[in-house]
Amino acid sequence: METYVDRTSTQGSAERVVTGQRLMQATSDIFLGWHTSRMSGRDYYWRQLKDMKGSADVAEMDYDSFKSYMAVCAWCLARAHARTGDEISISGYIGKNDDFAQAINLFAVAYADQTERDYQALVEAVKSGRVTAQTGI
Repeated sequence: METYVDRTSTQGSAERVVTGQRLMQATSDIFLGWHTSRMSGRDYYWRQLKDMKGSADVAEMDYDSFKSYMAVCAWCLARAHARTGDEISISGYIGKNDDFAQAINLFAVAYADQTERDYQALVEAVKSGRVTAQTGI
């Protein structure tokens, strides 16, 4: 992603990550921050996940629950992306016809197909002993 950042900026890598997270998140972690080491010159960023966060067990969901869960996830992702862009530019890019929706649909299907191929390759690698895997964790 750094390929697309303004290289004349005085921000270090970690500061750019933190700035991006603050733009995308409705409420960012209060401990989110960065530091540049005086010794190594390396950038570090940190965060502390808030206590009492829940997690959804998608393996236990029925179809309707999973569908609702995915709708919420999609809404949150869209909101995060919408916070970082210029709505007029985005609207102009998307246009008024359904070309963009069709392109996203084609990409999603191709990505899902590739994921299934990757999973099958992993299963075969585990069966052949090339990869060690632990299940039931």
